[in-house]
Amino acid sequence: MSLGNESCLAPASRIRRWIGRAAAVVLLTGLAACAGDTFNYYPTKGDTKPHPGVAKAKQHPIQGIDISKWQGPIDWASVRAAGTQFAFIKATEGGDHVDDRFRANWDGAAQAGVPRGAYHFVFWCRSAEEQMAWFKRNVPNDPSALPPVLDVEWNGHSQSCPRKLPKAQALAMTKYMLVEMERYTGKRPIIYTDITFHKDVLEDELPDYPHWLRSTAAEPEQRFANRKWMLWQFTSTGRVPGVRGDVDRNAFYGTPAEWASFLSTDCDPREHPRLAGQGLCTGR
Repeated sequence: MSLGNESCLAPASRIRRWIGRAAAVVLLTGLAACAGDTFNYYPTKGDTKPHPGVAKAKQHPIQGIDISKWQGPIDWASVRAAGTQFAFIKATEGGDHVDDRFRANWDGAAQAGVPRGAYHFVFWCRSAEEQMAWFKRNVPNDPSALPPVLDVEWNGHSQSCPRKLPKAQALAMTKYMLVEMERYTGKRPIIYTDITFHKDVLEDELPDYPHWLRSTAAEPEQRFANRKWMLWQFTSTGRVPGVRGDVDRNAFYGTPAEWASFLSTDCDPREHPRLAGQGLCTGR
């Protein structure tokens, strides 16, 4: 029954409903406290190779996935029904590649009501200018989308570009692409990175951007020095209804209220007062 109809119920009926809802909240809180590290907000989701070092990720109430063509066709309605709160979708790579399933996933997630954002995978042998021109050409500027993500990690497995750049050069490219992403979308981009690239390039840099950290064997605080994280990629072998095979699973650091704040401002809620004063949050 909708909230509008509920207001027409007799007072006693409303009281019973409110008591029932309050009891449910208390029960959920109690279960979380009793279960400790084993509490799982989404028991229908799993992991084919769970690691004990990331068990606490399951305690975070806001969880999502990131996907690319390698997941194949996705049943987005089932993904949403499983409690998935967000999806980041691979869009572009370098200056000449678009993920084969980007548009299908982009449209499918939106139709199912899954908040989604696009990510660009940086290729260090193409100029930052070329890469951002390619991103703008192929990613819709959708005001309803999540902020874009810049995926910065070394291309160690690339046959054509396995080299690492000097820190100053890699950092300059990263800064340029972040600025162009924000100029194009109007949203503060998120930086995705792994342990090695963070240590080589990002440590103690770019504190005004939200960070999404990959750490699949330990909590991010144990692997990333002096870095506050907003999103945590805690496994690449996750299982989620609607996705065939393994999928990356991710957790947001905070509460549903903090997640709602992020959705409405495009800024990490912990940093919102400071960044809003600099004009760096949308403040919708």
